[in-house]
Amino acid sequence: MHGFHLSDADHRLLRGAPPEAALQWAAAAVGTGAHVRSVTPLEGGTSSAVHALVVEDGAGARQELILRRFVRAKWRAEEPDVPRREAAVLEVLRASAVPAPRLVAVDPEGTCADVPAVLMTRLPGRIDWSPADLPTYLRRLAAPLPLIHAMPVPSEAPIPPYAPYALDLHRAPRWSSRPEVWSRAIEVLEGPAPTHGDAFIHRDYHPGNVLWVDGQVSGVVDWPCGSIGVPEADVGHCRMNLNGRFGAEAADRFLELYQALTGRTVYHPYWDIVAAIGGMDETIDDHPDPTDERFVAAAVARL
Repeated sequence: MHGFHLSDADHRLLRGAPPEAALQWAAAAVGTGAHVRSVTPLEGGTSSAVHALVVEDGAGARQELILRRFVRAKWRAEEPDVPRREAAVLEVLRASAVPAPRLVAVDPEGTCADVPAVLMTRLPGRIDWSPADLPTYLRRLAAPLPLIHAMPVPSEAPIPPYAPYALDLHRAPRWSSRPEVWSRAIEVLEGPAPTHGDAFIHRDYHPGNVLWVDGQVSGVVDWPCGSIGVPEADVGHCRMNLNGRFGAEAADRFLELYQALTGRTVYHPYWDIVAAIGGMDETIDDHPDPTDERFVAAAVARL
């Protein structure tokens, strides 16, 4: 789940020690005389290499930072502006009530840090995929979304409009027992997206990007996909992840909680479908998942 089980090659790419150039860049961003005291790879991510740094400045004070390096060449080729986007998103969030990291530095071309990189502050807390009190967890998980979606975004900020991940596979997975469901879902995804009023969205909101301290949300992290789009895109993405971990009842309860907080009572099944099959390619054939199929089927049934 979410990068905790990696191939050897991906483990080296994502969890291996950053090169000295990247560490020197991070230290220089803190100030003259700063140096990196420790480096710790963070578990969970699969799209970029993320390391926790402790950097000591010239006066001896220590700062806890996060270094994200965009090490996947395919992602850099497809979305070369992602480091600039995350930096812009973090700057927009700086003045908000959303508990998000603060930008320290960005190397958008990788001229100093070996690959494009973003350096940001580290927030307290840990990811929690096994809450002791699921109803309370769901309520608190829903609470940051209205804050995120209410964020004003300056017109000049380089934050792009939401776009669904492109489908590379236009058929049902080979293991599917209900290919007609997938065919209908693909048809929906290839059509126009519903419009319910655009806002600032996280674009990858789910429990793996939320930090907790003593049962309270302490931070929302992982912002490189921040976009301008329909808020329900965040809801659907989180519902899909909740369904996979806790079941359909938890996913439905999350939607109810979000709607109670916002008054946005229109929820189109499109947002479940795009979360479940957006970006689908042939690798899905090797990973049978009846839970995903039931999620897609439930969405199609509500069309």
